Formats: sequence, structure tokens, C-alpha cells
Amino acid sequence: MEQNKKPTSYRMLILIATHKLADRAADMFQKSALPIQYRFNAEGTASSEIMDTLGFGSIDKCVLVSTVPRAFGNAMLKRLHNELRLDAVNSGIAFTIPLTGTSNHMLRMMNHTAEESSINTDNRKDANTMAENSYALVTAIVNRGFSGEVMNAARAAGAGGGTVMHSRSIGSEDAPGLWGLGVQEEKEFVLILAETENKVNIMRSISESCGMHSAAKGLVLSLPIDSVMGI
Repeated sequence: MEQNKKPTSYRMLILIATHKLADRAADMFQKSALPIQYRFNAEGTASSEIMDTLGFGSIDKCVLVSTVPRAFGNAMLKRLHNELRLDAVNSGIAFTIPLTGTSNHMLRMMNHTAEESSINTDNRKDANTMAENSYALVTAIVNRGFSGEVMNAARAAGAGGGTVMHSRSIGSEDAPGLWGLGVQEEKEFVLILAETENKVNIMRSISESCGMHSAAKGLVLSLPIDSVMGI
């Protein structure tokens, strides 16, 4: 009987929000005993017209990341939506990305979290949860200073806003030159939540403007979004 039991699927839960909302969400994660939690500083993007009006060049954001069983992730999405009011303008976006594998230690931690949690993990569809695979996470990795060009290209293809995270490349010193990636260590990750039907257009537009042939030396990829709140 145990052999016929459907295996549990796992998700990466991601919240992109203001620092204030991220603090509240981090407290929720902590009280829910989520075993894996990471926090990154990032910048939100907006059109140049909005920036000119407000008088600044970027919007500070936080990215929270955790890994959970799917049912628990759905429950956390609903809770984040209700308690952080993700339906309000400029609040935040929360979504889950399917995982295809994990270590045994992480697996035990996630299962323990789901068993011990008092959060209702009702699997019924919520009216505020988008249909599966309606959205994709388009990610562009470019040399530092080119996130603006990426967003201009993405908007030209119908994208809305995005989130910028700063990082640096690591690895073999010979690999970048071998693959034509350039040698600049400082990189920018530009995360764009896009409708699946428009994903290819956005990726193509970014590649044409900021691809490997350009000074941005950009790589563009996409990940499927399982469920999303805040759009």
C-alpha cells in the first residue's frame, strides 16, 4: 500500500516585497518553522516616467526564499496574500517554482515542517491563485550596469516591472573566455514575472539587445511558475 502512495512534490517559495513587508513575512516564516530561509537585498524597477516623477532611480526590495512541500507552499501563499495584502498596489509578489530534486537532509526537514505545522494545507484552488503555468520567471544575467537596458527591452515586448539582484560570477578563470562570457565578475540578475504566452517574445527582445553579442554579455533563461499571488 505504501508503495502506491503518491510522492510528495516540493516547491521553492519566493517573496519579492518591500523591506517592511519582508520583515513581516520573515517573522511568519520563522513562526511556521520553515527550515530553509534566505534573504537578499534587491531593487525594483519602474518606468523612467515614474522615476522622474518620484525623483529617484530605484525602489529597494527584499527577496525571501524558502523550500517547502507543495501543499504547505500553497497554504503559505494564501497566508502571505491575506496578511500582507498582496493585492494592494506596490505591495509584493509571492510565487512557487517546482523543484525536481533535493538532498535527503532537506527532504526530512521539509516533511517535518509540513507535519508539525498548524497551517491549513487545503489543496482546493483559491480564487486569488493563478492557474498553473500561466506565468514564467524570466531571468537575465548581465554585466553590472545593464539592468536598465534589459528592462527597456523587456518592456518593449510587453513586460511590466522587474527586480534586480547584484551578484558576482565564480568558477574557472579560463571558462569565461572559452565560452565568450567576458571577464567581468560583477553581475546583475534581472527577475521578470511574465505571462507564459509572452515569455518567448520577452526573452527574444532581451537577447537581441543584451545578449552575448553585446557589452552586457547577457544570458536569458526562464523557469515555470507553479502558483502566484500579488498580480
